[in-house]
This record gives sequence, C-alpha cells and structure tokens, in this order.
Amino acid sequence: MDHSAFEIGGLAIRPGQTETVHLPVSSLPDHTPVTLSVRVQSGKRAGPVMFVSAAVHGDEVIGVEIVRRLLRAPQLTALRGTLLVVPVVNSFGFLNRSRYLPDRRDLNRCFPGSPSGSLGSRLAHIFLREVVLRCDFGIDLHSAAIHRTNLPQIRVSPQDARTRQMAQTFGAPVVLTSPLRDGSLRAEAAKRGTPVLLYEAGEGLRFDELAIRAGVAGILRVMRAEGMLPAKGIAKAKVLPHFCKSSMWLRAPVGGLLRTFRAEGEHVSAGDLLASVSDPFGGGETNLIAPHAGILIGRAILPIVNEGDALFHLAQLSPDASEATVDNLAAQLQSDPLFDEDEII
Repeated sequence: MDHSAFEIGGLAIRPGQTETVHLPVSSLPDHTPVTLSVRVQSGKRAGPVMFVSAAVHGDEVIGVEIVRRLLRAPQLTALRGTLLVVPVVNSFGFLNRSRYLPDRRDLNRCFPGSPSGSLGSRLAHIFLREVVLRCDFGIDLHSAAIHRTNLPQIRVSPQDARTRQMAQTFGAPVVLTSPLRDGSLRAEAAKRGTPVLLYEAGEGLRFDELAIRAGVAGILRVMRAEGMLPAKGIAKAKVLPHFCKSSMWLRAPVGGLLRTFRAEGEHVSAGDLLASVSDPFGGGETNLIAPHAGILIGRAILPIVNEGDALFHLAQLSPDASEATVDNLAAQLQSDPLFDEDEII
C-alpha cells in the first residue's frame, strides 16, 4: 500500500522518490551559506521513518563514510518507509577538522536547542525539530576523540528495552549501558519518545575499515528487523554482543613515553600487563596493570602521555563471555562481499 508524501523544508518527497534537502542554518563570516543537508529516500511502500546521522562532532569522519556506503547499498532499492540521512550535522566542525563549533561549544550538549540561542543551540533546534522528532527511531554515529580509538560498540540507555533489542540486532561486539547526559541528542530524543541508538567506533579524523563495515552492516540489520528492508542480502549477526553494565578508564600512573602491549578488542585478566610508561632517559619504568578481567573497548593512540591521561577503556564482561565475539566479527566482515575495498575513498 502506498503512503503519503514526506514533507520537509518546503518539499514533498513522494513515495519512491529520493531528494537532498538543504535546511538553512546560518552563514559564515564571509557570507557563505551553511545548511543542514538531509538525504530523504522514500520507499514505494509504507513503513517506519528512520534517521541516520553523522559528524555531530565535526572530527568524527568514520560516520560520514558509513553514511556514504549506506546510501550506495543495493538493498535500499527495496526500502519500505522513509530514510532520512544526515552525513554531516556539524558542518562548522567538519570543515575545521574540529570536534567543536566555532565558539568551542560541544553540539552534543546543546539539545534541545533554541531558535534564538547560540550557534550550537540554533543548529541543535533545527536538527531536532526537522529530523529527529519526525522519525520513529534513529542511529547516531560517533567515534573516539582525536588521539584515541574505540572498538565498535553500541551505547544504550539504562532500562530501555527498545534500544537494547536494537543493539542486539545491530551486532557490534560490545553493548555498553551508558547514562543519558543532559543536553545530548540521545537524552533529549528519549524524553520525546524517539529511541536513538549510538554507535561508537574508530578514531577521530581517521578511517578504520573494520569499524566502517561493522557500522554499515549493523544499520542494515536494524532496518531489516524494523521492517524497512527485506531479509535477502542482509545476514544476521553470527554471535551475540557482550552486554557490559560498567566500564572504567585506566590512567597513566606517571608521565613519559607509553608502550602499549594490548589492543582494543582484547580480553584481559586481572593482573595482566597492559602498558609501560618510561622516562626519556631510559630510567624509571612504571607498569599499568589490569585491575580486573574484562575487554578493552578503547585506548589512547599517542605515545607521549601526562600523568593521569586516559590510556585504556576497560569494560567488565559477564562470567561466560569469551573472545569469540570479536574474532567472529572480524572474520564475518572480512568475508562479506557487499563492501569491497575499492569503496574506500
């Protein structure tokens, strides 16, 4: 059965039609206009309305590449419902290769925003009103901050059964229960009844092929489970993700030169040696030891550290967890014929 046209930015996108809509946001000091560009793809048949967004933080370019590949996925020709895709939410930060807005505000602390507030507040207001709240659910794509990297992981709200089920369908190796933060997109959407799944993977200003493939595959799985895509060509996750209720950052005991001995995705036991920090003269050497068993879901990249710098993000696992989840994920993505190496920019 056909569904009605989707109206946005003064345009009506009819069933079976795809359009890119440019919502006015502001202008740069040199009078260059800045817009929030939204690709709207309307299926021929009725179904949910979903958004996928990237680069809320301007340096999180992995999400932009995930979106680019998603829009080229052949499965979208059989789309049911409406898909709204925003490759770059924070154009100001994206152009400046910065996480933040020009006034150093974090856009993900500006929601719900205001039409008469700061630049971030105005952008948050437009994105929330014109995109997020017009959808049944959404997926927001992020990466670690610059000089850190994250294992592909999903963040879900505590006691939210809907996002927990979506996270299991997505198929990332780790699902982390993460409290809602005031001013964040996820928190404001939750208040308004719109579930938002948050995907974290890779490093700021860098591509990571495993993280990108995991992101595209996960989005397609969620769309399939929500009735937006047929099952053909979309494989279910081969292993269930690890659900982690707590995590902690392990910090540099002293300043100096960092040598890491473990990588993200590795399982560790209490007492395992993770890294060593030495002074430049080759004198003192201080080891960083795992305080408990778990999986490393993030780590620092730079070898120069100050005392107290966050070095490893360690999440606690259930007693029956094994290393098979991460290993099987890597094998699955490497053998998936849908995403070829020549798709990388």
